[in-house]
Amino acid sequence: MMKRLAIVITHPIQYYAPLFRLLAGEPDIEVKVFYTWSQAKEKVKDKTFGKDIQWDIPLLNGYNYEFVKNVSKSPGSNKWSGIENPELIKKIEEFRPGAILVFGWNMKSHFKVMKYFKGKVPVWFRGDSTLLDETKGLKTLARRLVLKYVYKNIDKAFYVGRESKKYYLAHGLKEAELVFAPHAIDNDRFIDSEGESDRLAKTWRKELGYKNEDTVILFAGKFEQKKNPLLLVNAIKSLQEKKKSNLKLLLLGNGPLEAEIEAEIKNCSYIKKLPFQNQSKMPVVYRVADIFCLPSKGPGETWGLAVNEAMACFKPVLVSDKVGCAPDLIENNNVGEIFESGNLEDLKIKLRDMCQTNLDLTGKNAKEIITEWNFNKISEAIKSELQK
Repeated sequence: MMKRLAIVITHPIQYYAPLFRLLAGEPDIEVKVFYTWSQAKEKVKDKTFGKDIQWDIPLLNGYNYEFVKNVSKSPGSNKWSGIENPELIKKIEEFRPGAILVFGWNMKSHFKVMKYFKGKVPVWFRGDSTLLDETKGLKTLARRLVLKYVYKNIDKAFYVGRESKKYYLAHGLKEAELVFAPHAIDNDRFIDSEGESDRLAKTWRKELGYKNEDTVILFAGKFEQKKNPLLLVNAIKSLQEKKKSNLKLLLLGNGPLEAEIEAEIKNCSYIKKLPFQNQSKMPVVYRVADIFCLPSKGPGETWGLAVNEAMACFKPVLVSDKVGCAPDLIENNNVGEIFESGNLEDLKIKLRDMCQTNLDLTGKNAKEIITEWNFNKISEAIKSELQK
């Protein structure tokens, strides 16, 4: 029997489009994706990057979708009033879904969908929030009460990892209401079985002036406080001052910390900075480096999908304990190291330790681990729930 699944999400995202295609390919599932940020149909205005982003990989082929008109006067996915779709509920009703999967609740229209359909159609939720940044106090208690109310409007939550599961349990959901659906990327695109990205990366690495004996650490992401790239800059500078080495740092991205970073690395020949690179280039970018580092201090580094990408490119990873994926992907897996967030000395120690190991072997372990975190498992989890 054909089951209909309505998916509510703000805009096309490279981390979800492959999943939608996979679900649409199931013979007994009819999928329709309702995009609620209609202004993002062609490109997304990313305030942190400070530019309009238009991905250079296809995100709208292979599945049924509709952009529902967003009437918000200040459209965007980062605030409650940024998503307002007066026609959304009616359009979902016309589709007659057997279940509704909502991505993100903290936008007016998304929460209205959850509240309206609760008790009428199974309402499912996908999010990757954690308790990693939670502090004690009245604000936390108040937020917990609000979130318990929010999650009373869903029937199931698809959690992405250990920290995500803890979050849902803390906000009133029961074990029976939780389904594991691992955070994933398009592993095949990053693994590059034909070796083209490897060849391009070797050429690019030479063009950047790196030698075979250099150990290149990569930071790729937004230059923002949350991701804390300046801590990594300071760690590399400190290690170089104490002992001249072949340790290099490659910073790739844009963002509000850009001027500060440029000032810090002005006289550091061993640190290079490159601008934002689009998605088709990222499998090459990771291969230029020897180690990928995500030194986030939060709040809000709920997972860190760049870690998945780096691991799929056979790269060892070094992350802070504020990165949501650390317990699932890195802890006890021999794929890299976890350091204490904000602790410069611990970051330096972990960097030195990693540089003294067999990075090729660690990278192979990383690739083997990440192949288990794939879209097929998310699809199977959703399909299993639909068939109940």
